[in-house]
Amino acid sequence: MLRQTPLTATHRRLGARMVDFGGWEMPLHYGSQIEEHHRVRNDAGVFDVSHMLALDILGPDSRAFLRYALANDVARLERPGRALYSCLLNQRGCILDDLIVYFTGEFQYRVVVNAGTAEKDLAWIRALRQRGTPDITPQCGLCMLAAQGPNARARVWDALPETRNATEPLLRFHAAQCGEFFVARTGYTGEDGFELMFPAVRADSVWNALMRAGAAPCGLGARDTLRLEAGMNLYGQDMDETVTPAESGLAWTVDLSGGREFVGRRALEHGHPLRKLVGLVLLGRGVLRAHQRVVSAHGEGLVTSGGFAPTLGRSIALARVPNAVNVGDAVHAQVRERLLEARVVKPPFVRNGRSLIGPIGEPE
Repeated sequence: MLRQTPLTATHRRLGARMVDFGGWEMPLHYGSQIEEHHRVRNDAGVFDVSHMLALDILGPDSRAFLRYALANDVARLERPGRALYSCLLNQRGCILDDLIVYFTGEFQYRVVVNAGTAEKDLAWIRALRQRGTPDITPQCGLCMLAAQGPNARARVWDALPETRNATEPLLRFHAAQCGEFFVARTGYTGEDGFELMFPAVRADSVWNALMRAGAAPCGLGARDTLRLEAGMNLYGQDMDETVTPAESGLAWTVDLSGGREFVGRRALEHGHPLRKLVGLVLLGRGVLRAHQRVVSAHGEGLVTSGGFAPTLGRSIALARVPNAVNVGDAVHAQVRERLLEARVVKPPFVRNGRSLIGPIGEPE
C-alpha cells in the first residue's frame, strides 16, 4: 500500500492525478502540468514535499559526526541558520543520496533526505555512529511544503504573517525557526521561495491559507521540468550508487581541503573519472528522454534526464558523456530510430525565469 502525506485527501479533492512516486501516493498535476510550470516561473506555486524525511542530529559530537558522514564540510556552517548542500557517499565514493543540512543551533543540525532513499539513508547514517554518538531522530510528524516562484515569499507572508519578521532578512540557503514553522530559503526549481516544515496537524490550514494568498497547487510533473531547466540532479536518474560526484556535475559539493577524513574520500582521491554530466539542447524537433544513447566524436554517452522545457519551448537533457566532450560541441541523441543533433551546454538552462542559453543552444 502506498504511503500518504498529510495532504493526500486535499490533493484528491482538488482533482489531482495521483501517482506512485517512490512508494508514496503523490500528485502529478492538477490539470495542466505546463500551466503549473509557468505559474512557478512567473508567480508562485506550492508543492507538497512531505514525502521527504527530516532527520534531527543532536549532541556535542554532532558536528564531528557530520564532518565524517558527509562529503561537504559542515564546519563551513559557522552560524545557526545556514544551510549546505552535500552528497552522502559510500566507501567507493559513489552517491547514496544528495541532501541539505541545516545548522539549527549549538550541537544541532537538521538533514533533509530524499523520499526514495530515506530508509536506506537513515540506516547508513546510524551505522556510522561508531564515529560519534549523536542523537538521530527522524521527524515523521511534519508536513513539508515548497512555495516557489518570484512572488512565493510574498504569498507565504500573506498566508503566514507571523513568519515575516524572521524570514524577510533571510539570504538564500539560510533558514529560521518561526514558532512552530521551520522556514528555509531553498528550493528545487531554480526560482526563489521558501521550503516550510511544520506539524502535520496544521497541513490543511496552511495549505488553504497559501491558496487564498494566491499560490497555485503544483505537482511532480512541473517540479521535474522546473528542476531540469534549473540543471538540478534527480537521484536515481542523474546520480546513484554507481557514480561519483565528479561524474554527476557535483564535484563542487565535495570539500577535499585540509585533512578531514570523510566516507569515500580515499576512493575519490585515487579515482580518475572518465565521464561527466553536461547539458544538451536539441536543435530540431523531437524530445530527449532518459536512457537515450548519445553519440559524440569522443565516444558514446547516455541521457540521464530529458524532456520538453516549457520556458524554452524546446527539448533539453542532462547526459553523462566522455570527459573530452566540451561545451559548444555538437553531438547526436538517438530518438527512436533517428540520430538528432544536439548542442552541449553548461547547466543550468534557466534560472530565475531567464534563459541562460542562446537562440540555437549555444552559450551566451
